[in-house]
Amino acid sequence: MRRCAIFAGGDMPDLRCYKKWSYWEKYSCFICADCGYRHALRLGILPDVIVGDFDSYSEELPKGVEELRSVPEKDDTDTLMAVKKAIEMGYSNIDLYGALGGRRFEHSFANIQAMIYALQQGCHLEIKGESHLLVQEADEGAVTYKNIDGGVFLSVFALTESVGIEYLRGVKYPLEDYRMVQSFPIGVSNEIEGEKAVLRIKDGLALVIITPKIVV
Repeated sequence: MRRCAIFAGGDMPDLRCYKKWSYWEKYSCFICADCGYRHALRLGILPDVIVGDFDSYSEELPKGVEELRSVPEKDDTDTLMAVKKAIEMGYSNIDLYGALGGRRFEHSFANIQAMIYALQQGCHLEIKGESHLLVQEADEGAVTYKNIDGGVFLSVFALTESVGIEYLRGVKYPLEDYRMVQSFPIGVSNEIEGEKAVLRIKDGLALVIITPKIVV
């Protein structure tokens, strides 16, 4: 399965796995959004494409790499530009790094909205970091989330006005035939018990956040 990695300009945790080239070998394309190039540079990754208005990165760019420049007065964020470029290149599985944290919380929220945009285009976009964010919809059926050593927090939030939860099993606080709404965060900081949890959605979109209890 061809995968594309996008580096945005938010925080990039210093995880051990990121330092190993074997971790990045699963990607056949790397796209940097503006100052997200700094993450690629630090990891020794030469991107295929760099996009953005470059209002937050004014240093030298690598030679021979495709550049897509815009102006600051634009509708798309730099990250959304990168997502659209990945989709244009034929990638339907995209992982986004450096999408959270930083001084500008609004960019983190915009990146979550970019996940919905990708889904509407028939693509699967996940945000990777100390936490792992993805969007789950009813068409996916029952989705399994595995536990890891040290334990996992599994949070589920309604992205649409409400989400029909057919069931959420294998967690400390299970749900059965439950209507989750945007205004009540009942799904925050649940915990996977045993080897796995299983979530099945009847309707709507859910934001699923997986956070290891111990980050290495």
